[in-house]
Amino acid sequence: MGLLLAPRLAYFAAVARHEHVTRAAAEMGVPQSTLSRAMVRLEQDLGVTLFARRGRTVSLTPAGRRFLTAADRALAEVERAADTVRADADPTAGRVAFGFLHTMGSETVPGLIRAFRVDHPRIRFTLVQNYGEAMIERLRAGDLDLCLTSPVPDAPDLVARRLDEQRLRLVVPDDHRLAGRKRVRLAEAADETFVTLEPGYGLRRITDDLCAEAGFKPRVAFEGEEAETLRGLVAAGLGVALLPPPAVPRPGVVELTVTAPRAVREIGVAWLDGHPDTAPVAAFKKFLLSRRGHLLPKEPLEPSPPA
Repeated sequence: MGLLLAPRLAYFAAVARHEHVTRAAAEMGVPQSTLSRAMVRLEQDLGVTLFARRGRTVSLTPAGRRFLTAADRALAEVERAADTVRADADPTAGRVAFGFLHTMGSETVPGLIRAFRVDHPRIRFTLVQNYGEAMIERLRAGDLDLCLTSPVPDAPDLVARRLDEQRLRLVVPDDHRLAGRKRVRLAEAADETFVTLEPGYGLRRITDDLCAEAGFKPRVAFEGEEAETLRGLVAAGLGVALLPPPAVPRPGVVELTVTAPRAVREIGVAWLDGHPDTAPVAAFKKFLLSRRGHLLPKEPLEPSPPA
């Protein structure tokens, strides 16, 4: 019923406003006969008389006045929605809904947006931080236009492009037996207690896979939702962790380069396949793809180990 009523609401509001079918038809740009038939059909669908008719002049019945109040609200809401989607799609001042990992939030994403806004200063962003699987769900639900995630997703309904990779370090307390080292094979931590992100996080899956490649299953004592919280647990002596570099060095821990297996995580951008982009989304997507290979702040080069 709602879908059948919707096209007639504007006609009804115009007739009610003018209290005259001819003038309302002129405003709406339709023949008077079309408008008259639409009002008769509306009353038939509702089973209620909305107008008292005197020739071409009409006045609202009490039921008509109540219906007009609701119709005006509905039409105003539709107009607000139209204004919003037009504003979001505006090429120079539209909106991008962008999701990214928590570990990208302190340095990488602010730097990207700052660089993008040099040429697009009025484009607005709705920013969402979450773990990878949750962002993919929101991408599929239409809540996000683009997301920066890891691992790079591989799904038939998504398009994903690898943009960069980030080295992972074995983070240990500063009084740990390995703290005097600069490099370590991950197998040397096989007997350690690990603190990790919860299952479902991309970094947890990478940690489990790297440990398996090194020949062991990590003994997990604590699971969290944020990398810097895990660093705090490591500093407190509650375990070791495989983590990306911090934005700011954390006291109480030592970050060791993992020489084997190769400990990196790939960072990529994903979007829904076949989903049409607004001009602002297309511009930001093009910008992100142009940063392939230099998306992340560069870490200082370390000297090669002696032969």
